Amino acid sequence: MLLEEADAVRGVADAIALTPDFAQCVAAILSLQGRVVVTGIGKSAHIAGKMVATLNSTGTPALFMHAADAIHGDLGMIQPGDFVIAISKSGDTPEIKVLVPLLKRKGVPLAALVSNADSYLGVQADYVLHAPVTREACPHNLAPTTSTTAALALGDALAVCLLEARQFTTADFARLHPGGTLGKKLYLKVGDLSRQNQVPQVLEDAPLKDIILEISGKRLGATAVLAAEGQALLGIITDGDLRRMLTNFSSRLDEVRARDIMTPQPMTIDLEDFAVEALVRMQQRNITQLVVTENDRFSGFIHLHDLLREGLV
Repeated sequence: MLLEEADAVRGVADAIALTPDFAQCVAAILSLQGRVVVTGIGKSAHIAGKMVATLNSTGTPALFMHAADAIHGDLGMIQPGDFVIAISKSGDTPEIKVLVPLLKRKGVPLAALVSNADSYLGVQADYVLHAPVTREACPHNLAPTTSTTAALALGDALAVCLLEARQFTTADFARLHPGGTLGKKLYLKVGDLSRQNQVPQVLEDAPLKDIILEISGKRLGATAVLAAEGQALLGIITDGDLRRMLTNFSSRLDEVRARDIMTPQPMTIDLEDFAVEALVRMQQRNITQLVVTENDRFSGFIHLHDLLREGLV
């Protein structure tokens, strides 16, 4: 079954290459002053609803209109400047045959997403988005399976072409998807999290007692080490550095200074970088915190727990 549907999708790709209608349809939608209205009945209506959702989420304003409801009042949602896409496998269903003349009367462009390009809908439409299907994957060749998969794939292709033509960016995508983990990956910045944390820091000549108190008190498992003059970032001291110091340092503990046990040139991340990038860097280095900078100056810390709390891990 899956192989049959995969073959049908390949057939759709071949059909697109045979006529200019797909490219012309993309160009027409790009020049719209209104919305794309997608209609269908039965299983095609479900595909139409999904196409509308994909268009809206990728920068093309769209509405769903059920073909049966259209002839009972919903036709009023279509306004001058809109563009209609009608989905029908056969292109000859009774509801579609009633609807098409009404659409023509409104003077809006009509694209037919059909399996049978020679159908009533295919002949009447201004553009034919051809999704040829010879047989359903259903063993009885009855339940819409291959045909809906082909229509779905063609709708996705249309949305992606429009996305690319509009130069729709990840930032644009984030503005339309602010909720959930996906949205957070696209808009949540390092600074949104690091500003909520305390800012552990010691000077390079700080004694061991001050280092321990700073790490324990600020509860991030580390402290930045700053130059005594100019406050430039010199290094980082973590809980692990303290444990290694107790094992390896041969001098008296009261002689230990921050510069003696710090890790110089720590990995940093900018305040304006995406939080998901902080996760990538932590995973690459197998660490649990990063020093945050702003304009190359020390700003604070972001911790793995911050990312866990936001559901990015």
